[in-house]
Amino acid sequence: QVQLVESGGGLVQAGGSLRLSCAASGSIFSSYAMGWYRQAPGKQRELVAAISSGGSTNYADSVKGRFTISRDNAKSTVYLQMASLKPEDTAVYYCNRGTYGRFTYYPSNYWGQGTQVTVSS
Repeated sequence: QVQLVESGGGLVQAGGSLRLSCAASGSIFSSYAMGWYRQAPGKQRELVAAISSGGSTNYADSVKGRFTISRDNAKSTVYLQMASLKPEDTAVYYCNRGTYGRFTYYPSNYWGQGTQVTVSS
């Protein structure tokens, strides 16, 4: 059974930084792509960043240059380093295990419980 557990969220002032972590278990972590999504109140869940099993990455335009996704296969963990945070980055952030093809991330039904990120102005 696949389990994804996010951590690292919190309250931060605009311009600050946070690093989110997602620990995975129950599958061969290195074989899968991973993605970070976020959902703000009243909005649809959106893909923020994704990383393939080989390390290729893609980002939403809104976070390019500010967020960095990375993975540590030895620890079965994917990270999202967030810098220059803005109030509009406020959301619940979720990780997902998926697949990656032709520069596109395809999510699965495996989601973590989410971690709240709140950016104050």
